Amino acid sequence: MFRSSGAAATHNGRRIFAAWDEASGAGAYTIRRFFRDGVLYITMKSSVLATQLSMQKEALTEKINAILSDDPLFIREDSHTGFVKELRIK
Repeated sequence: MFRSSGAAATHNGRRIFAAWDEASGAGAYTIRRFFRDGVLYITMKSSVLATQLSMQKEALTEKINAILSDDPLFIREDSHTGFVKELRIK
């Protein structure tokens, strides 16, 4: 029922944003989060922090996906919201 109602994409989006906060440790400095087609877009308050995190994009992407893999509430079968394929930080 959860998947068929379309609520799974919203739920998974929230799980992805929580995984970003945990993996980066920069949740308090994040202004905007947006996820579409496997790309997680992040806007930071500090350009210095954004630059530092941008240098770690691959490691952060792996860590986010590892967190999601271990998350029993993340719905893997959702066709609209899957794992993070790319991370864009500005």
